Amino acid sequence: MFKIGDKVVYPMHGAGVIEAIEEKEVLGERRLYYILRLPVGDMKVMIPISNGEEVGLRGVVDREGVKKVIHILRQQSSSMSPNWNRRYRANLEKIKSGNIYEVAEVVRNLVKRDREKGLSSGERKMLENARQILISELALATELEEEKAQLLIDGAFA
Repeated sequence: MFKIGDKVVYPMHGAGVIEAIEEKEVLGERRLYYILRLPVGDMKVMIPISNGEEVGLRGVVDREGVKKVIHILRQQSSSMSPNWNRRYRANLEKIKSGNIYEVAEVVRNLVKRDREKGLSSGERKMLENARQILISELALATELEEEKAQLLIDGAFA
């Protein structure tokens, strides 16, 4: 169980800080909820504590994890299906997993594909979403401002 002040990642939404743990009644059922503040987009999310593990809530990576993410971003892109639909579904599964290293692979592969062949509007939107998830976690993990975390990611492609 997480506590107030813990930095956590909520898959598909990004990283945030648990601001409170509150009991709320939703649909006639009283449950304890994590109240999570996501700095990217300044969003507040309520996650039932009992569902935390099920939805993939996890702590942010440590410094070694950040180094591994940067290393993944610098690697060659992995092979992707030439079929847009299959590629999109495979990338979406990686993002949904909540695994930062898989999200980093999606960002790396889509950035490199964009430079070589361009992206469809759907893949461009997916790239932006994956980048925001990565930025939010790296910002919290390194205690950098969002812009500096973005430069850290961009620098890996330079």
